[in-house]
Amino acid sequence: MGKSRTKRFKRPQFSPTGSCQAEAAAVANGTEDEEDDGPAAELLEKLQHPSAEVRECACAGLARLVQQRPALPDLARRDAVRRLGPLLLDPSLAVRETAAGALRNLSACGGFEVCDDMVAKDIMTPLVALLKECSAGLDSNEMSPQEKTDTNRNSIESIANEAVNVLWNICECSSRAVSIFNKEGCLEIVLKFLRRFPTSVDLAVSVAYCLQTVTEENPELLKSFDGTALRVLESALLCPVTSMEYILLKTLVAGTMWNLKDIIPSKSQAEIINAILKILSEVLEVNGADTVIQMKEAEAQRLKTAAETEDVLANANGDDLVEDDEMEEIPRKRKLRKKTFISDLLPSTDKELRETMALLTAQQTALEIIVNMCCSEDPSDDEWEELSSSDESEAFMESSFNECSGQLLSPLCLSHEIHTALTNCLIPKKVFEKTASPNSIAIDICSRNPTWKPLIKKLNTIQCRALMCLQSLVSLLDMDHLGGAPALQTLVQHLSELLFSQPDFAKQADFLEAISSALRALLQTMAAKNIPQCMTPEQLMTLCRAGIHSSSIGVRVNVVSILGITGSVLAKENGTLETLKTIGCFLLEVATKDPSLVVTGEALDALFDVFADGEEAEKASVQIKLLSALKEFQPVFKMKIRKEGRGKYSPDQLCVLDNVKMNLRRFVAYQETVEKRLTS
Repeated sequence: MGKSRTKRFKRPQFSPTGSCQAEAAAVANGTEDEEDDGPAAELLEKLQHPSAEVRECACAGLARLVQQRPALPDLARRDAVRRLGPLLLDPSLAVRETAAGALRNLSACGGFEVCDDMVAKDIMTPLVALLKECSAGLDSNEMSPQEKTDTNRNSIESIANEAVNVLWNICECSSRAVSIFNKEGCLEIVLKFLRRFPTSVDLAVSVAYCLQTVTEENPELLKSFDGTALRVLESALLCPVTSMEYILLKTLVAGTMWNLKDIIPSKSQAEIINAILKILSEVLEVNGADTVIQMKEAEAQRLKTAAETEDVLANANGDDLVEDDEMEEIPRKRKLRKKTFISDLLPSTDKELRETMALLTAQQTALEIIVNMCCSEDPSDDEWEELSSSDESEAFMESSFNECSGQLLSPLCLSHEIHTALTNCLIPKKVFEKTASPNSIAIDICSRNPTWKPLIKKLNTIQCRALMCLQSLVSLLDMDHLGGAPALQTLVQHLSELLFSQPDFAKQADFLEAISSALRALLQTMAAKNIPQCMTPEQLMTLCRAGIHSSSIGVRVNVVSILGITGSVLAKENGTLETLKTIGCFLLEVATKDPSLVVTGEALDALFDVFADGEEAEKASVQIKLLSALKEFQPVFKMKIRKEGRGKYSPDQLCVLDNVKMNLRRFVAYQETVEKRLTS
């Protein structure tokens, strides 16, 4: 498998209230009094209104509107980005924040094309200027006494958080944005924000997401990481965990540190890797489903206590409230209209739900980081300092970056020592535990509560990431590090039970791709080590018949490969003729009928493996008329490569297909000798 990029979870949608609620909700629902120009024109026109409150409400309406994909072309046509950009530097802090929120939603919902367009329309100029102003505003030495009030400081942090999210979204989608990030010195700005992690964890988490994105395959930026910058990351990496948001922060910073591995001084390498793996291990140690159950119970208790307290106060002051009801009517309406900051426009996320989402996101991220670590290039024995046990990560706290002027090494790769460190931190064991199906009680709790329902998808995603991570570990680690032959057989049994306990597994595309990838790696390793396989041919055929109809090319490639691995093992055994004939017919049908040349090539490779050797394989090939079928298909395959190849497939894929085409010619020649010998 290729390198797996870390994926962020979707942002919470805006839910305007107060004086902005009716307008923004109407825009979202399409129930406003539309003019011929539609809602976009009206909202964009209001961005120029003299009243800051009107400009703020217009930004809030746009923040909702951009979440509707059909609205995006109209907004692009009306140059929404150029009209929102100047508001990032509006005199009103509230307008700055709502404008940044609208651009954040636009960049998150619009994808690569919209983000590229935002960069082309020079959104980075006001965005970088805003970030610099926020940085100066948060520096107490540069703040006036009036600006030092808690309200101003909190609003500046909120603006910075929105701006960093816009920066992160755009940099994730646009290489030009990353280049501007490098040239404009944005690293220094976001690191200043990261230093505020003890008091502003939300801002720190946003910065950590952004850093993990911009440090990936960005050698130009790596040159800017001096000892001071690395010590900022170190302090965040080792911060005490007072909430689950801090678990997420530490995980994201660990991912950034892995991206920076090429510049870590040699004397600190062992400590850094052990610190990273220790953090990931601790994150995976927590049972996510149990946390869902506990946090939902805590939420219920908190709401019950709050309701009881409210009833007591209402009963105690009931007469006064009734008596003053008319007098309070007008002030109440004024309060509803008095909305200032974007935090008032966001949905109020319950503390328990927010904490639980942070933990689950941290676990998903941890698994993705491990996959990336496993997908590094093959190691050289001399590229890493010797790693001892994971206890060495404690030594990392003794200012491991005090001497960052030392000579840097060539790009670091995983080695035997890293494999040992993965094992010492019990990573394989904890990854295995995360492959289990989510707790049914937790799923039921989430399904009965609309605000908690998105956690079901998050729990399922963690399971899929764990399966992909298991596949990477099996492909990378020595068998001894995985627990030997019995452990591999136990893994296969576990995966088969996991698979067949879900009768609708064929409809779950992500799960099917993840579990078929893990099974493929396990069966390949077991075949190479001559370890008896635990799944029956009937079970494998059930999986393959379901998987071959998947819309995912990855799933189809996996099931074809699994059959090739199994068939090549069976070809060396006696009494397997009928099974080999079934496998051969299946692979032939896939090779000749699948619309993807990638799957076709994999199916042909599997046929070559299954029928390359063995008496039973030779008999089976003659009985299913393999030679005549391949001779008939050979010119068709060549023509498909010639017609479809250059337009639909990458150079690497075409190179593989050319090799398959050459091997097909050789295999046909071999089958001719087999058939001649058996029929003469």
